[in-house]
Amino acid sequence: MTSRSLPTITVFQRSPDGGRGLARDMRVRWALEEVGQPYDLRPVSFAAMKAPAHRARHPFGQIPTYEEGDVTLFETGAIVLHIASRHDGLFPANADGRARAVNWMFAALSSIEPVIVEREMARHLERDEPWFERRQHLVEDRIRARLGDLSRRLGDADWLDGGFSAGDLMTADVLRRLVGSGLLEEHPNLAAFVARAEARPAFRRAFDAQRAFFGAADVGT
Repeated sequence: MTSRSLPTITVFQRSPDGGRGLARDMRVRWALEEVGQPYDLRPVSFAAMKAPAHRARHPFGQIPTYEEGDVTLFETGAIVLHIASRHDGLFPANADGRARAVNWMFAALSSIEPVIVEREMARHLERDEPWFERRQHLVEDRIRARLGDLSRRLGDADWLDGGFSAGDLMTADVLRRLVGSGLLEEHPNLAAFVARAEARPAFRRAFDAQRAFFGAADVGT
């Protein structure tokens, strides 16, 4: 019997976020840890991300990418969906439960993440503009609306639809970008949801592996 090569994910060569685990390869690492699948890494520099070799894997010149056999994927939603479909641990056993988990994956990436990333980009790129403060208030109001809807839906449950699933993984990873902003903390049940997700052994393994890869000199304290 021939052995299968490990899946390979591309990651930043150096941490752009101070080692907080916010780069999007984190959610792929986490998913692989949840299902017990070892993986290899291919670090790429910022320059290499825009070079033809990497763009052949990711047409938009970003990370992560995922390669396994003849399959190459470049969107985290598609990657985590692929992992969850091939391995036990991230989808319910029944078809209806799986459909609902996929629904939450799409909601995390389509309804929640875009406005959070918009806030981040504005803070990085538009802070010196005269209209920055007004724009920030508008964006944060939109975030509050999304968080309010999500908080009401979660209620006092541990997870979004029964047991932990890929939908919870993607939602928690998106919400992690708001930790410490004050916005997430306005909803104690959402802050607790993120804390529960971060306490999962698979998350800790993924987070610690990412920090170890970058090294103390890169990630700081």
